[in-house]
Amino acid sequence: MPREVAIVGAGIVGLATAHHLLEEGWRVRLIERGGIAEGASLGNAGALAFTDVLPLASPGILRKAPRWMLDPLGPLALPPAYLPRIAPWLVRFWRASLPDRHAHATQVQSGLMRLAAQAMAAMVESAGLTERLRHDGNLELYESEADLAAAGPGWAAREREGIAFEHVQADRLAELQPGLSPRFVAGTFTPNWMTVDDPHRFALALHAVVAAKGATLTRGEVRDIAPAGEGVRLTLSDGTSLSAEACVLATGAWSRDLARRLGDSVPLDTERGYNTTLPPGAFPLRRQLTFGGHGFVVTPLATGIRVGGAVEFGGLHRPPNFARADAMLRKAAAFLPGLDTAGGRQWMGFRPSLPDSLPVIGPSRASPRVIYAFGHGHLGLTQSAGTGRIVADLLAGRASGVDVAALRAGRFG
Repeated sequence: MPREVAIVGAGIVGLATAHHLLEEGWRVRLIERGGIAEGASLGNAGALAFTDVLPLASPGILRKAPRWMLDPLGPLALPPAYLPRIAPWLVRFWRASLPDRHAHATQVQSGLMRLAAQAMAAMVESAGLTERLRHDGNLELYESEADLAAAGPGWAAREREGIAFEHVQADRLAELQPGLSPRFVAGTFTPNWMTVDDPHRFALALHAVVAAKGATLTRGEVRDIAPAGEGVRLTLSDGTSLSAEACVLATGAWSRDLARRLGDSVPLDTERGYNTTLPPGAFPLRRQLTFGGHGFVVTPLATGIRVGGAVEFGGLHRPPNFARADAMLRKAAAFLPGLDTAGGRQWMGFRPSLPDSLPVIGPSRASPRVIYAFGHGHLGLTQSAGTGRIVADLLAGRASGVDVAALRAGRFG
């Protein structure tokens, strides 16, 4: 009889993990307290950013952060009342930015991205989702030659990892994206960057595939996970008790408390991301644009033009500050003259963020039958299929071809 695994969380990481485990012969039960893929998967920028191998924790970000934080609506915000809670996380973030740790994290992230790209290609082909991928590349934009030069070390690090890119100016810049403000004098084009047609539609299509293959869905909030004999027992908030041979914890920003119950203290915090999705046709956008100096992107989706990004540390319970979305939209209108900003839909979501920019993937302290798969920060969609493959390998006792030890929960001490 097939073994049963309970996957807590039906966002893109949980769904991709379900797909891999179904292909390995597991019976899969998804447990979700809300709607399918209605967390970060609902409103992210839609990027498959396999070339984004540089951790956020870097000397460069530490130089920019103080300047950014002087603007309450800028790329990085930290409400003063939240500072005491996040202070330990910030100390770990600073340590992760030290040169040796940054280099190690880059190496680990690069290996994970290579696996993620391979696993995503295999998953979309197997699931029949190939037509939902767009191969338009990404264009990062600079307002001065000095900004381009400052980005040089990061591009040199990518080049060492075999990532293709092209620095562009003048006619080539205009060819890649007509209609830019003349304030942008240069750009870097990454041709192998991909996006999906819409991240929520992509996730719902993947859920339809796993459901057709036999995955079941239980609605409810898991309050406790504990080893039980040769398996795992899960307790829901209504008192229901469920059993499985194995469990995968993939609840994104909500994973920390359940991991603590399993004996793992993981320094997971929450980056709150904002966006506005404008109607289709708001601008003739050819590909995703990254305004790195301002901390946001503009993405063409099947459902419209999405303007979003930035980082606000504020946890799960503070009310949204949609003035941040308004500020990005005003900047986008200045950077893309002719952008029609009418009729937009605003959104705020939670990114599960760890200080070293690497996810937690691996067994819990309590039991090797409970596998963690959370903390992907800005890269949940990008690394979802790779995470699913690693989880399947762990449950099968196989090597994954990546440095799984560097992803374990216990790396934080």
